[in-house]
Amino acid sequence: MYRNIIKPLFDLLVALIALILISPVLLIVIILLSIANHGKPFFFQKRPGKSGEIFNIVKFKTMTDAKDTQGNLLPDSERLTKVGSFVRKTSIDEIPQLFNVLKGDMSIIGPRPLLPQYLSIYTPDQNRRHEVKPGITGWAQVNGRNAISWTQKFQYDIWYVENISFFLDLKIIFMTIKKVLISEGINTANMATTEPFNGRN
Repeated sequence: MYRNIIKPLFDLLVALIALILISPVLLIVIILLSIANHGKPFFFQKRPGKSGEIFNIVKFKTMTDAKDTQGNLLPDSERLTKVGSFVRKTSIDEIPQLFNVLKGDMSIIGPRPLLPQYLSIYTPDQNRRHEVKPGITGWAQVNGRNAISWTQKFQYDIWYVENISFFLDLKIIFMTIKKVLISEGINTANMATTEPFNGRN
């Protein structure tokens, strides 16, 4: 009952209240990122949701589109702007996903939506993360986020799918707030983002 009825209603209520409360912060961030990214404060990308269905995730754009002389994007660490670094460090970049929650593509709590190209290299066990809607935060995020291996992340995701409950979701929310306040597990060593999944790491 919680998974199919209460959780979706909880998601809508939390997303609406959060957007109303933080709207002044959103406006300021949009203005700052528009300046830093030449009028492009948002970042859109295809991600797989529940049952692997593809949707457009929306985040704040923390990196520029700077390219090298061959037309290739520069490394993440070189494209990360100062305001983008702050937005990423404080996890503000995830806030626009509240609109994905309102649309029904995502949940407040669930496995993080990864890249579509990973779908073909998941093991059947790893693919179980798509049995539920992806979340803005999740069990893997509060247990290491980008500082843990892909194997550990999938283990946490699958554990969440098998143990989902209201009290677990509530626990993850409070743990997320704590993680954000201490900026723990945001990046892997020497990287602005985590390393790509290759089916083994």
